[in-house]
Amino acid sequence: MHNRTIAELADAMARGECSSVELTESALAAIDSANDLNAFVTVTPESALAQARAADDARRRGEAGVLTGVPIAHKDIFCTTGVRTSCGSRMLDNFVPPYDAFVVEKLRRAGAVMVGKTNMDEFAMGSSNETSWYGPVRNPWSKDTVPGGSSGGSAAAVAAGLVPATTGTDTGGSIRQPAALTGISGLKPTYGRVSRYGMIAFASSLDQAGPMAATAEDLSIMLTAMAGFDRRDSTCADEPVTDYRAALGNHSLKGLRVGLPREYFNAEGMDAGVAMAVQQAIEALRAAGAEPREISLPNSGLAVPVYYVIAPAEASSNLSRFDGVRYGHRCAEPRDLEDLYKRSRGEGFGEEVKRRIMVGTYALSAGYYDAYYLKAQQVRRMIRDDFARAFEQVDVIAGPTAPSVAFAIGEKADDPVQMYLSDIFTIAVNLAGLPAVSIPAGQSDGLPVGMQLIGNHFDEARLLGAAHGFQQLTDWHKQRPSPEA
Repeated sequence: MHNRTIAELADAMARGECSSVELTESALAAIDSANDLNAFVTVTPESALAQARAADDARRRGEAGVLTGVPIAHKDIFCTTGVRTSCGSRMLDNFVPPYDAFVVEKLRRAGAVMVGKTNMDEFAMGSSNETSWYGPVRNPWSKDTVPGGSSGGSAAAVAAGLVPATTGTDTGGSIRQPAALTGISGLKPTYGRVSRYGMIAFASSLDQAGPMAATAEDLSIMLTAMAGFDRRDSTCADEPVTDYRAALGNHSLKGLRVGLPREYFNAEGMDAGVAMAVQQAIEALRAAGAEPREISLPNSGLAVPVYYVIAPAEASSNLSRFDGVRYGHRCAEPRDLEDLYKRSRGEGFGEEVKRRIMVGTYALSAGYYDAYYLKAQQVRRMIRDDFARAFEQVDVIAGPTAPSVAFAIGEKADDPVQMYLSDIFTIAVNLAGLPAVSIPAGQSDGLPVGMQLIGNHFDEARLLGAAHGFQQLTDWHKQRPSPEA
């Protein structure tokens, strides 16, 4: 099973070369042997094998779809009935939801087999997967480096070949940045394309669920199963779902207008090796008939400060529910209600979560709301308008996903600002609600480099078609880390 795509595994099962039970057993064994990566928080062998047997029965009845029997894993931010959902936090270490998230529900109905829940930055707050209560995830390409975050466990699981696909969430780059650092493909859909029901909230106007896999083709398979309208999520868009895999061939690279923001390619702090790899990838697009052209996103430099006002503000509101009263961590023997609140939250949250709650509470406080939060929302609209003008000239926008390759564990842990700048190229996409994909585009110092492609609202079909077209030209998506890394 290792390093085979969803498409390949589906074909193998259809030909009778293997069963879902065999694939699931192989995935469980691989997860067990890769404990040093710390990619999983929870593994569910009994329920996974039961699902696999049901998938094999469905295939014998002729009722199998492309995902039927394929082992996958969910980021531990999605509620799963009867299975702990920790969000990478001590606060929810003992939380077992009574219902499934929309994404979990949809993929289960599509026949996918859940083998477990992947590690993540606490409450999705982080760019390195070092803030998890369960310890850092290690990058399969070099186990002394980070896999990116917050969906680092999901990225590492795919990169190491433990499962062919996982779910992730992206609030400011948390699918795309770890995809880039681990050499896989990751899609952040349009805001509202996938329901957030049952996905534990960080910043409600920015959070979006999406798939992570080796190839754009596999992303298209996953998105087709995940997307759809859901009345339980008031921000979910009532838009028809495309068969994204079937649409891959409808979008040729020939004549594709590719915008190159001058602000992205002149960014301070970008590694020379990353810049070179992305430039070579763009030349490959040009050689295939695409038409790169320079554009400007003049307010992109404001995306990071805007994000770090809006996201913490929304987080401070969303995380107020974790108070030690209804569920989650509760301190021992509280003296009174105030002591219960203070000690439960103080013990349950990690340092990065506390930092963002404090920043967000400050930004929303009387006397500062207009100066910070309101102003940030106004600049957010300017950033969105920049993209709207750009898409009048181009079909997709290309650039680096992250300014560097994977960095050493602990290298930026004590410097929050440097850590925040890891998402300098991804944050604006969330502020504008756009779809974007990161695909492997080269290497620097033996570590993967990701190229980001950004699309217009609900234009995932064109976006995935462009990513798939690039992957027909190159083999970076086929590169795998050495087991001795």
